[in-house]
Amino acid sequence: MRDDDWLAQRFEENRPRLRAVAYRMLGSDTEADDAVQESWLRLSRTDTSDVQNLAGWLTTVVSRVALDMLRSRTSRREDPLDDGGSAAVTADDAAPDPEGEAILADAVGPALLVVLDSLAPAERLAFVLHDLFAVPFDEIAVILDRSPAATRQLASRARRRIQGTGRPSSGADPARQRLVVDAFLAASRNGRFEDLLALLDPGVVLRADQVAIDNAAAGCDKGAPELVRLLRGSEAVAGVFSGRAQHAETVLVDGVPAGAWVPGETPRALFRFTFEGDRITAIDMVGDPAAIAELEVTLLRG
Repeated sequence: MRDDDWLAQRFEENRPRLRAVAYRMLGSDTEADDAVQESWLRLSRTDTSDVQNLAGWLTTVVSRVALDMLRSRTSRREDPLDDGGSAAVTADDAAPDPEGEAILADAVGPALLVVLDSLAPAERLAFVLHDLFAVPFDEIAVILDRSPAATRQLASRARRRIQGTGRPSSGADPARQRLVVDAFLAASRNGRFEDLLALLDPGVVLRADQVAIDNAAAGCDKGAPELVRLLRGSEAVAGVFSGRAQHAETVLVDGVPAGAWVPGETPRALFRFTFEGDRITAIDMVGDPAAIAELEVTLLRG
């Protein structure tokens, strides 16, 4: 077998893993495919005769490509990363609970890609590679050009933020949550801005995946607020929803009350809510069909 044929075969063997890494980094099928293709181009132009671990080398390359793509998103609104590359590592950062870490990694599927979008690029890369793909911090540190200790802290910070994004507590009351969702959708449809404010926590966070953003832009009335990946604050979020959700209905998503646009019998968009008491603290807008297909959506019609 010729060397280039052997290289192509090895790349195809690694393609599923590379695409999985790129998809969780970028949250977009198209961008993930672009990142994988760029990785192949770089491989085909590189002398790999000294590479001992081709799979690891390819993971590094696709991660760097995805990181560059994340950083180039000009429409992205990110929280500042106050890390400095040399912050001290606390006991909690240095020794996360292995069982809790495994549970969290299993939970982060397509449905939580919108949550990953709220992370800064370096945080997202550290979390995705370590918690989801078991890449050692020493290797991730090389990709990020940071120390292993600082890289560990990035992953720990991302983990804490994801853990705080809204899985319902055991004491949650689904009946009350459904009333909140019903009220929110009614206020949205009828443009009742003040009612929306009353239902939203002052620090509410709105997250949207790229498909939801594109769909909103296509159906947006002239002059209506633009939907972005990450938005904070009750007035800003109420402004986005006021007068919208005309055809949304209340559903259950994995057993939790949520909103959905369901033309016919198939959900085309989901509005997942995080509740604190009778107020909404976070809204995740999911438009990606692959992400929706991973969720259990129960219609409440009739």
